Amino acid sequence: MNVEDIEIKREPRVIFMGTPDFSVPVLDALIKNYKVKAVVTQPDKIVGRGGNLVKPPVKILAEQNNILVLQYDKLKENIEEIIALDPDLIVTCAYGQILPSELLDYPKYGCINVHASLLPKLRGGAPIHRAIIDGYKKTGVTIMYMAPGMDDGDIITQEEVEITDIDTASTLHDKLSTLGSKLLIETLPSIIEGTNTRTPQKPEEVTFAPIIKKEDEKIDFSKTTIQIYNKIRGLNSFPGAYAILDGKRMKIWESKIVEKYNFGHLDGEIIEVSKDGILVKTSNSSILLTVIQLEGKPKMKVSDFINGYKDNLIGKILS
Repeated sequence: MNVEDIEIKREPRVIFMGTPDFSVPVLDALIKNYKVKAVVTQPDKIVGRGGNLVKPPVKILAEQNNILVLQYDKLKENIEEIIALDPDLIVTCAYGQILPSELLDYPKYGCINVHASLLPKLRGGAPIHRAIIDGYKKTGVTIMYMAPGMDDGDIITQEEVEITDIDTASTLHDKLSTLGSKLLIETLPSIIEGTNTRTPQKPEEVTFAPIIKKEDEKIDFSKTTIQIYNKIRGLNSFPGAYAILDGKRMKIWESKIVEKYNFGHLDGEIIEVSKDGILVKTSNSSILLTVIQLEGKPKMKVSDFINGYKDNLIGKILS
């Protein structure tokens, strides 16, 4: 056998693409198990009234591990810089930009995405929020091959988790982030060895999870109690659901379902106020608001709020 006929196996060169906190455990797991050549993330952002420049969470982790960081406003205008690094594998997780075909087709082992839902359910940018808001009883993580469309590539592996009645977007975020890092590391060996399966998504089972817009944050009290309860949980701890009280925005962070229908009251009308919370009429029952936040004020329990609120709340309408 000639020397040139001997295939020398080397550790695959991995490029990671991600941005928010959700991506950090996934990147950390990759760093501990593979050679991460570079991290591609969104540009630093100016945050707050002080104009502070804040780094994306994955950039902080990459710098702590002396990994090259690349940041682009427009990825498609900079793909040659990434290709020049000759990646064998690209792993994305909540990156925030669509990868051009030239990049998708380049790596030897493909471009792999860690998505926070059981595809084809909840394609899009807010699968964690929407899973709770839309009343799903379970969700999970999908490891998939990336394709030009939005989250429509072939499925490699999946693992599910239950959504409990007390889960919020914050608690579900943490569950799925941890699960995503574990499932990726379990799945990558089969991808590199070429032994993994590829399952096309079923178009008839597709649902979507569009990003949360400002209008999605407002509570509509003509909805059912469970729909309102799910919205409050699904927007906790970011960006928060709200209603209007006396012309001012009041964020509602926590609530309880109360099976108490109140005839003669309007949807959104405050029926009772006690240390336990503010009871509000919904289309089919009532909901008890327990943790709120007025404009310019800190988050607080209703028991603390009513001690300092001089007006009579009963009969007022939350809109």
